[in-house]
Amino acid sequence: MMSSPLNAKAPASTKLRTRPLVATIILFGGIAALILSLALSISVGAADISLSTVWEAVFHFNADEIQHQIIKELRMPRALAAALVGAAFAVAGSVMQGMTRNPLADSSLLGINAGAGFMLALCFAFFPSVSYLALMFICFAGAALSMGLVYGIGSLAKGGLTPVRLTLAGAAVGALLLAITEGIALYFKIGQDLAFWYAGGVAGTKWVQIQIISPWVIGGLLGAIALSRSITLLSLGDDVAAGLGQRTGWVKAGGVIIVLLLAGTAVSAVGSIGFVGLIIPHISRFLVGVDYRWIIPCSAVLGSLLMVLADIGGRLVNPPQEVAIGIIIAVLGVPFFLYLVTRMKGE
Repeated sequence: MMSSPLNAKAPASTKLRTRPLVATIILFGGIAALILSLALSISVGAADISLSTVWEAVFHFNADEIQHQIIKELRMPRALAAALVGAAFAVAGSVMQGMTRNPLADSSLLGINAGAGFMLALCFAFFPSVSYLALMFICFAGAALSMGLVYGIGSLAKGGLTPVRLTLAGAAVGALLLAITEGIALYFKIGQDLAFWYAGGVAGTKWVQIQIISPWVIGGLLGAIALSRSITLLSLGDDVAAGLGQRTGWVKAGGVIIVLLLAGTAVSAVGSIGFVGLIIPHISRFLVGVDYRWIIPCSAVLGSLLMVLADIGGRLVNPPQEVAIGIIIAVLGVPFFLYLVTRMKGE
């Protein structure tokens, strides 16, 4: 797989920084760790359930057993939601960082989550009885709106769109949309309805939500993997990609659609959880190199693992109360963000 023309034509430093063996270990080891974490997530909570009971409930469900009902109706959809949205946020961040060559690119930092939340507030204010599927499409529209504003504002400056301008435009648009969202929440008294979005979390996820979001997340992940070679070339620069025969405009359009699909779906399911798409792609790139054919699948596995473990941690910090998963991720993400900013100070 790694002997493709991509490596033959790419700079030597790129070839040296590609580690397929490490990536393979991460994929298989990460999947094994994810399965174990899912089992632990199902067993941990206000009512502790043994792993043997989890096994029985999954493979030999008994509707008369209360613990089996808790596992099937509450714990399993919650754990699966954490895994799905973790992969979605992480891969969306990977695609954005590869396309824009911006190490700070993330759906939350670039205002995409804020755009989805803005449309969510409008929906709660004017169409409170809308179906969950319609709500997801509304979040897509909000994410597209904010992304359009960010790219438009960033491109207006002299010299065109740069990583720094993209980050600054994202911060400005995100702050504006968040302020408008809070104003809508106060005026229409829907603050309680939006509370889950501000904190972010997977508690209360139902099977119907899993059934709706799964095809979109899986489709977005497969689309990102299909574009991974082209994203690798884009990460080397538009001129390099064009010189190697890439239609950069089409690749960027496909990447934007994938980001909107993944970020919009994830936000509609669990709210505005930031930093997953910032942390995980950097870790994956550090471990496996610069080839996005490895970065994207590794990011999906590690993102799922991070979200599931963060959800478990939120239940263990102050039992029987739970800490929102968005807070747990932020505690990890803010220091990582500051580290990146410090490292980039000379660039």
